[in-house]
Amino acid sequence: MSKTKKIAIMPEPSGPVSPSPEQHKRYVCVHGHFYQPPRENPWLETVEVQESAHPYHDWNERITAECYSTNGASRIVNSANQIVRISNNYSRMSFNFGPTLLSWLAEFAPVTYRTILDADRISAQRFSGHGSAMAQVYNHIIMPLANDRDCLTQIRWGKADFRFRFGRDPEGMWLAETAASRRVLDLLAKEGIKFTILAPAQCARIRPLPKEGQAPGEWIDTSDSKVDPSRPYLVKLDEGRTITVFFYDGPVSRAVAFEGLLNSGEYLANRIVGSLSPRENDGPAPQLAHIATDGESYGHHHRHGEMALTYAFHFIEQQGLAKLTNYGEFLEKFPSSWEAEIFDNTSWSCVHGVERWRSNCGCNTGRAGWNQEWRAPLREALDYVRDNVTPLSEEFAKPFLKDLWAARDAYVHVILNRNPENIQAFFAEHATRQLTAQERIRLLELLELQRHTQLMYTSCGWFFDEISGIETVQIIAYAGRVLQLAYQLFGEKGKELEGKFLDILKNAKSNIAEMSDGAQVYRRWVLGMRVGLEQVGAHYAISSIFRAYPEDGYIFCYDIRRHEYKVFSSGRGRVALGTATVRSRITGECEMVAFAVLHLGGDQNLSAAVRSYSPEEQEAFNNFVTAVSGAMAQANLPDIIRSIDGFFHHDRSQTSYSLRSLFSDEQHRILQTILTSTLSEVEESLRRIYQDHASLLHFIRQSNMPTPPALALTANFALNAAIRNAVEADPFDAPALSSLLQQAMTDEIQLDGQIIGYSAGKRMHAVMQQLRDTLLAEFPSLEILQLATTMAECFRELPFEVRFWDSQNLWNYLLDQVRNDPRLNEAWRDGYRRLGIALGIAVDELVVEEGVGKP
Repeated sequence: MSKTKKIAIMPEPSGPVSPSPEQHKRYVCVHGHFYQPPRENPWLETVEVQESAHPYHDWNERITAECYSTNGASRIVNSANQIVRISNNYSRMSFNFGPTLLSWLAEFAPVTYRTILDADRISAQRFSGHGSAMAQVYNHIIMPLANDRDCLTQIRWGKADFRFRFGRDPEGMWLAETAASRRVLDLLAKEGIKFTILAPAQCARIRPLPKEGQAPGEWIDTSDSKVDPSRPYLVKLDEGRTITVFFYDGPVSRAVAFEGLLNSGEYLANRIVGSLSPRENDGPAPQLAHIATDGESYGHHHRHGEMALTYAFHFIEQQGLAKLTNYGEFLEKFPSSWEAEIFDNTSWSCVHGVERWRSNCGCNTGRAGWNQEWRAPLREALDYVRDNVTPLSEEFAKPFLKDLWAARDAYVHVILNRNPENIQAFFAEHATRQLTAQERIRLLELLELQRHTQLMYTSCGWFFDEISGIETVQIIAYAGRVLQLAYQLFGEKGKELEGKFLDILKNAKSNIAEMSDGAQVYRRWVLGMRVGLEQVGAHYAISSIFRAYPEDGYIFCYDIRRHEYKVFSSGRGRVALGTATVRSRITGECEMVAFAVLHLGGDQNLSAAVRSYSPEEQEAFNNFVTAVSGAMAQANLPDIIRSIDGFFHHDRSQTSYSLRSLFSDEQHRILQTILTSTLSEVEESLRRIYQDHASLLHFIRQSNMPTPPALALTANFALNAAIRNAVEADPFDAPALSSLLQQAMTDEIQLDGQIIGYSAGKRMHAVMQQLRDTLLAEFPSLEILQLATTMAECFRELPFEVRFWDSQNLWNYLLDQVRNDPRLNEAWRDGYRRLGIALGIAVDELVVEEGVGKP
């Protein structure tokens, strides 16, 4: 049966304990640090397909489905495993989201994004005007290892991004990996940040703040995590500045992250509250029980962990065990009465301080026999790039910008809104004079270079075990973008940087023999990512053979305007000729290109040529088109190739392209199209073999004999493919699916629950969207409702979990419309109720709290 793990079962109602938790000054705060490293291809500004995240497109999409979305509409179930309450966890907890992740969510998961923003608004109503969202240093760099200029940019970009999204200034700011030093705390305080959260091991010593006229007391040593986490601490800084630090409860946080505490919502609640002193011992001092973990603990690292958190919040409130709060509210009610000093250059994920991000300290993810000696030369190489582009950037900017570094700090407003009017306003404020269009392009390239010097320090590049891992390749790719722009802007001085950079990277030895070192990683993985406008034109040309583009279209962060496009066919072969203008939406750089694509049909046999082009060549292009058209009409392949060579060969920038030249997503899509018929033939062949020998397989099973491997593999592939096809089939045939499932059970076939379950969830949601659409029609279709119900009932019989989450949300969203639509009769309403039950919803008990995302 398709079930959800019962970790959040609704308790029996009971009144709160008297006196109230607030009178006892017992408070609970749960902080979630929600973050993913920026994964965008530096040249395309998009996350390309990541096979390791399959069946999802990429890890952002997968973790959003498992965690970020589910925490915005988390469930509590009853003893029958039916949903009775849907809650927005973010509105009851403290949280921060990485700005680069929020940028991705805004575009690719807008409902989840709105749910997060709504939660901050709702939490402000709940917590005395203090929203629960905290800011974060922009792209998660290790602040103690950064220079002051980069630290300030990280803080200012983080604040500006927060203000843009949440509509208010942040009170607190999360430091990447909680990596801190007194210098970093002082920079936070300078920029108006009131508080941050650190690990208990980062606290060096504490003492009570003296009352007016009293001498300070003796310092109390708190090394080895001995600090009392139940109160805030004031850290005194330079020039009278201060910042408050909350040191989270280490043991309970660790239990949430690593020790299975999220297996039970009630146990989670009791464990958090259990760190508070007993009620009878309560003195006048308030107590805060608070934990901090990666937010991904709640649903991604621990399946259904978000449900345990929802239940814990509900249990704490219902039983009157404590009052939920956030850091801003608690600090306003109970200002710091103690002060603290911290250990410099420490973090929550490296027992050696911040060495994990610059040396082979021993902290890693556990791959035996590997070392991380590569970390030091990697940082050295990046520092070399940053320190050498700095004077070149300053020299380049001097005639055009009043202050390069002020412009860089303000550039975040362009990153957040790249419309022409905003860019114009940016240069009106920061340029020394009116700029030409070409000067604006070059300055945008300069500021993009500076943006990528920030991105290349993203902490995840050092966190894991191997320099060829995807996180490390990502930051090396950001450095590659810096080097490319340096060459474009600074000429030979910029070009020289790449050689020295690679010399340093040669010292970053890989643990994998074939990878050799960081320089080889750069050549193998990064150089292939590097693209210019001509390569974008090649992608457009090749993909136009397989899909139709409008006259004005786009490819990732590039706009494409097609000027001419002609296709000639002969048999299975086709040739496409055309001209187009390619323009970067990031920098405004543009180029006109001509292209020719020759596809011999049916498979991957395709070649293309692209070069720069100007309107003055129109007559030559027309003659070229005429020649190719005539050769194609006569099926004269040699003449076609000679014509293409003749038109493109005279330009020294000529480059030949193939399907390998496509960007990853389009390459996958086209190859899938090419493979579809082949795979169908294979599946059909294996299905026939299985059917021809099914009775023999049954006999072998009944005789308790081992199944021959060839027959077992055939049966496994054939039935998994057949069941997946039945799940995705349109029209849907429930009896056929049930029959296949019975066959699989009889033949003891191991079903691929992840793939089939994913497909079933997608298919169910597609039908629910049809249901939404029919309710908008003049005559809503009862047949679609019946189909949705049949499908849900059938999918619930699958022997693994099907993700009904999106469908349940859509059912809830449409509920009021179904109840109040006068066009719908009792059969409709009864059918809709039955659909809700089939989706696992306790229809008559369901409570949906404010702030739950609406699809």
